[in-house]
Amino acid sequence: MPHTRFSLAAAAIVLALAGTGTTVLAQRTGPSGPGWDEPRWGEGRDVERSLRRAAAAREGKVDVARFRAEGDAAGALSHGAIAVVRPADQDPVPDNRIAATFEAAVESQLAGAGYDTLGSASGGQIAEVRLVRSEAEPAEQKGKPLSGAMEVGVSNRGTFFGGALRYDASKPRSALISTRLETRIRDRASRQVLWEGRAEILTREGDGRWGDQAIATRLAAALFDGFPTRTGEPLAAR
Repeated sequence: MPHTRFSLAAAAIVLALAGTGTTVLAQRTGPSGPGWDEPRWGEGRDVERSLRRAAAAREGKVDVARFRAEGDAAGALSHGAIAVVRPADQDPVPDNRIAATFEAAVESQLAGAGYDTLGSASGGQIAEVRLVRSEAEPAEQKGKPLSGAMEVGVSNRGTFFGGALRYDASKPRSALISTRLETRIRDRASRQVLWEGRAEILTREGDGRWGDQAIATRLAAALFDGFPTRTGEPLAAR
């Protein structure tokens, strides 16, 4: 069986080349020649890289949604006294300092919009600030830096053999964390909701560029951009 002897010889050549660290691409012989309808070497890795790029493209981008009351109620926004508080149904916060950082960022934006944030605690409006964090994407598992594959076979269309070695020096990515800042402004006396909005960002866990202060400042600025007239659900692409 000449095809079988050739396949064994081909396998020996592939193994010899693999021992040198050389990448061996698929070669095929026979009546069909190159271009059989089979997956190409490395396609799985290409898909993985595409997914990584898609995740990276989402990092640091802010999604914003804002809604405002209709009628005369909206006229009370951006002036008078306001106090920043936590909602009564807020889940326990592991670190109160983190929550305080986001509350301070919201308070700064409200002051810049025309509110008196040092006014009376018994009248005016309240701004309920909620912080929600969750894992949007788990950390990547650490894999072997060197991997390879080899294939040898015989069919009625000819004999084929191939092999590949791949060295991946990239470090596994840390978890992708979603941070959402929600704010609801109410009339203190009537409890009527005058305005509400949310801003969300995705960042990598442990990324030095995105500490709590940086995230709080970015989200609060995006949330109150154009306050109180801008509403709807624009996507911040910056």
